[in-house]
Amino acid sequence: MNSFPPSDDEASSTALREVVLRLADELRSHDVEGIPSERVELLERIIGRDACRRLGIYALPPDFVLSVVVPVYNEAKTLEKVIARLRETYLPMEIICVDDGSKDGTREVLERLAAEQEITAVFHDHNQGKGAALRTGFLEASGDIVVVQDADMEYDPQDLRLLIQPILDDGADVVYGSRFSGPDRAVSPLWHLAANKVITNLFNLFHGYRFTDVETCYKLFRRELIQGIAPRLRERRFGIELEMTAKLLKDRNTRFHERPIRYARRSYAEGKKIGWRDGIWALWCIVRY
Repeated sequence: MNSFPPSDDEASSTALREVVLRLADELRSHDVEGIPSERVELLERIIGRDACRRLGIYALPPDFVLSVVVPVYNEAKTLEKVIARLRETYLPMEIICVDDGSKDGTREVLERLAAEQEITAVFHDHNQGKGAALRTGFLEASGDIVVVQDADMEYDPQDLRLLIQPILDDGADVVYGSRFSGPDRAVSPLWHLAANKVITNLFNLFHGYRFTDVETCYKLFRRELIQGIAPRLRERRFGIELEMTAKLLKDRNTRFHERPIRYARRSYAEGKKIGWRDGIWALWCIVRY
């Protein structure tokens, strides 16, 4: 009987199985603080993030809490959905929603959600801007790591487990989720991509860093860092993204890290709020801070 050498597919499957088994053995040898982030990334590439989540490889320290700050303005249609998606991560978290003077029924939705589940709800009497809402939320936080989560469904909370890992590994103090650094880059209109690239490159030029997406919503901080600068943040609108990054960079000991994330852009018809005027103001913020 003829014997045939294994096909390329069979050989690849065997090699893949061996790699996964070795990584699984290594996983079992680690304690609750989790495995090194480079091993996590390798497993993600091999078997995917969903499988990694099911295997429980994203181990967390005892008593860990993630503070999720959700700035909200006229998001009655999406707020409940984004809260549900946050819960689906099964991360130990406190959710802090700051309603910035909404006029579309968001306040009533938030009041109901806060009565039904553990949510910290804070209400501004009038609209002050995203920057003001973030300042309020940062100062309310009590968890180990603080993250910003927009309520518009553009950012996927399932990425949060990956994003917290560099901080838990003590390899970073601040982690930014980049929409433009991974293989699945964000799909946006050309002008939007160009504006982001110009703003990020100019920021890098002025501040001597190499961000790929300084305007991302997904910014994670050690709580003591962001609460240390929160009282000094002045920007009321979207300029706060650049201001807080610049102020954190002034401390040369602060370690930054970027990781790719998924992004599902919504249109202006669907409620997107940032516009060209914010882009012009961003250029001023780069120079100012």
